[in-house]
Amino acid sequence: MNQTAVKDARAFAEDLGEFVKSSPSSFHTVETVRTHLKNNGYVDLCEASAWTDIAPGGRYVVCRDGSIVAFALPVDASGTTPLRVFGAHTDSPALKLKPKSSITSHGFNQVGVEVYGGALFNSFLDRDLKLAGRLVLKSGEELLVETGPYLRVPQLAVHLDRGVNRDGLKLDPQKHLQPITGLGENGEHDVLADLAQIAGVNAEDIAGYDIVTVDAQAPQLIGSRKEFLASARLDNLLSTFAGMRAMAEHECAADGPIALFVANDHEEVGSASRSGAAGPFLEDVLARLYAALGASDEERRRAFSRSIVVSSDVGHSIHPNYVERHDPANHPVAGKGPILKINADQRYATDAHGAAFWARACALARVEYQEFVSNNAMPCGSTIGPITATRLGMTTVDVGVPILSMHSCRELTAVSDPYDLYRAACAVFSPEISANI
Repeated sequence: MNQTAVKDARAFAEDLGEFVKSSPSSFHTVETVRTHLKNNGYVDLCEASAWTDIAPGGRYVVCRDGSIVAFALPVDASGTTPLRVFGAHTDSPALKLKPKSSITSHGFNQVGVEVYGGALFNSFLDRDLKLAGRLVLKSGEELLVETGPYLRVPQLAVHLDRGVNRDGLKLDPQKHLQPITGLGENGEHDVLADLAQIAGVNAEDIAGYDIVTVDAQAPQLIGSRKEFLASARLDNLLSTFAGMRAMAEHECAADGPIALFVANDHEEVGSASRSGAAGPFLEDVLARLYAALGASDEERRRAFSRSIVVSSDVGHSIHPNYVERHDPANHPVAGKGPILKINADQRYATDAHGAAFWARACALARVEYQEFVSNNAMPCGSTIGPITATRLGMTTVDVGVPILSMHSCRELTAVSDPYDLYRAACAVFSPEISANI
């Protein structure tokens, strides 16, 4: 990279770090994205209201719980105008607060948590954690809340587990992952009372909550030349941020596609929820959008047949200490560009047409990309791509950025890759390339 590109990539990574700081939960993420898009000319659409004001040339945003959809209509949008969709997800593996969560045990105050998603257990040990999420009052009012450094899961000392370095660390999520919040001698604590105080409400008015733990340490650039960003929730706020920025900067043009950005919640637990990719949220928005454009059912399905979804989630960079865990011929490296994710069992939705579209988008953006496929002995995970393709029938391609420490409490990306993903996302929305599907 030339010096200008290096400077731009570093600035983008620093902005990504600020985005992560403002988005400690999926609900905070939606509010952060919504605010950014509204500052760039997008207008709120309420699901409970009639969408009678949708018009060609308009820019709109719809929220449902921890998910968000934004779309920009070309000035000549009609019932057969196809879509260019860039998708991501807002949630990350975490420890989630249980009901009756305040515990006092053997002189310590603790909170009861359950594991959300495929968390790397040991990464939550000996880290300063905070709580973040939403409170819902008896009235139905929803409030976002976030603590400062509040709790910690202390690891057992090596003197009390002499074989840990030889035999490996074994953690029971019920016994060993319950964080401490203070000393019991200071009196029983009530975590909900603390959250209520931060939110400025009475604890007895709280009827429900969705609260998770997140790393309290701020994201920061590290490395001998500051070539890495270390941060919580890169999976998948990295893609969410890239998509948000591309969407905010997209200019509607005549004869172009409908540009749409979606970030779903609950990907880390299978996406099967009213706001997850397996739920009806995106499909509901599209049905109402095309109805507002006067589309018949047949016209909408014609538009879908010429549409494409680019599903973006992080992937695995080759790990220099565990090279044997990767495919021997495909070695995506952090800092060498975004990845095209391929899987024969359709755990990723990429097919030949989707791969060709991604190649055209990256060529337009002047971005180099890499191919990713798993070692056959180590099946890969999945993401929103196959689920979205199943629900909508659109050609879908899975892409992302190669990172290290995936599903850790704190992950690592090369500084240049998020910027390259953003540039490719801008090209995805561009009318300069054809879907040709």
